[in-house]
Amino acid sequence: MKRSESSLVLRPGALTLNDLRAAWGARGTLALEPGAYAAIDASAAAVQAIVAKGDPAYGINTGFGLLAKKHIEHDQLAQLQRNLILSHAVGTGELLPDAVVRLILLTKIGSLARGYSGVRRVIVDTLVALYNAGIMPAIPSQGSVGASGDLAPLAHMTLAMLGVGQVRVDGRLLDASEALARAGIEAVELGPKEGLALINGTQVSTALALDGLFMAERLLEAGMVSGALSLDAARGSDAPFDPRVHAVRGQPGQIAAAAIYRQLVAGSAIRASHLVGDERVQDPYSLRCQPQVMGAVMDLIGGAGRTLLIEANAVTDNPLVFADAGEVISGGNFHAEPVAFAADTLALAIAEIGALAERRIALLIDATLSGLPPFLVREPGVNSGFMIAHVTAAALASENKSLAHPASVDSLPTSANQEDHVSMATFAARRLGQMAHNTAVIVGIELLAAAQGIDFHRPLASSAYLEDVHARLRQRVPRFDEDRFFAPDIEAARRMVVDGELSASCKELFAALHA
Repeated sequence: MKRSESSLVLRPGALTLNDLRAAWGARGTLALEPGAYAAIDASAAAVQAIVAKGDPAYGINTGFGLLAKKHIEHDQLAQLQRNLILSHAVGTGELLPDAVVRLILLTKIGSLARGYSGVRRVIVDTLVALYNAGIMPAIPSQGSVGASGDLAPLAHMTLAMLGVGQVRVDGRLLDASEALARAGIEAVELGPKEGLALINGTQVSTALALDGLFMAERLLEAGMVSGALSLDAARGSDAPFDPRVHAVRGQPGQIAAAAIYRQLVAGSAIRASHLVGDERVQDPYSLRCQPQVMGAVMDLIGGAGRTLLIEANAVTDNPLVFADAGEVISGGNFHAEPVAFAADTLALAIAEIGALAERRIALLIDATLSGLPPFLVREPGVNSGFMIAHVTAAALASENKSLAHPASVDSLPTSANQEDHVSMATFAARRLGQMAHNTAVIVGIELLAAAQGIDFHRPLASSAYLEDVHARLRQRVPRFDEDRFFAPDIEAARRMVVDGELSASCKELFAALHA
């Protein structure tokens, strides 16, 4: 995909993670590379040839699922596709956010435009028009098992193209027919196979998993920054970050993480103040083993990103049309097992970022370990300080342990046992949002606690990187001198994590994550 200041030019099959991050992060415009239309037209012509010939082909002139043996007459083919959408739009739950819906539209456009799905160019152009007009189909978040594609949520996406149901424009719900009319977009009448091509595919699972991936990247950065700040607040040692320690093990993420930690704490006067005469020989694991844990997290996130990038560019509907041979082949690319595994992996990574941060909060509030005032407040007793903020962190870390249970190991047969093994990828990916929220709160609380610890070491300063982080926080949250309404402080810190601001001044250290 080529990017200009105002638009993205999509070359099917060539999306990058940076393209996907851009679509996730902000609304823009999209144009399909003109050369893509030849493959779209050839694929649509192949479907029309099959219709004219009359031989049975799944999803073109047959029923669906267990009804695949049922032949559909020519004059009922359009009704077949419309009925498919209406009957499959059975989602429930909260609507997916616009950032996820943009990714769904983008990846569905890219998949159909590769020319293996048998749809006419008007189908692709209508999806592009929705994207560019900021018309986000109202897609309920629950109702897919992640095989035979994300049928129910993608049916809700397709309703918008028909002028049925609701859409969201600038955060406001509208009838789809009204939104299309305002934007000058004509509702489509589906041709043979087009309804099936639109709802068959892994785009919803993939978009949700990409949302989890991009949040995991932010959490990794924020967790490393807050962890480095905690190290200085607890007067910990940077000796465990020595490159020789990590070279002899050889784990690439660990080596990269240790290098980042060394740079984050370099030049700290707090560290220099206890280089000599410190009776402590070793720090607790939550400080000392940060490169080992966060490096492993980094490797998991990188692996999941590679899988999800492949899936974002993939053709995952069924059957597939190979126009050059005039063949339609039924397969199983709609089975989202790769996405489910990637999402389960991301769940482990997100949970561990939070688990390690929670342990550092516990360390900081424990005067016997940190050497700081109990619960990080002057006059403890009359003030409770960070006592219950840590309880919140512990509660959320515990929730994440339950949510991290792999979803991909579950399966329930559907469609009268025709679809007898499914991936549960959609839930696997959807639950990452809640986990990311939990971990963002935990890391936000650690940021508050570590900054409080740094304040107790004044006038000594931390490193340049960490002093910048401290200053950014203090612009929003004052020092905790005595008990006050604490929830707004935690929310302010959480927003810094979620928005990427906590690590904003350290971005160059994390550039390899976004390569």
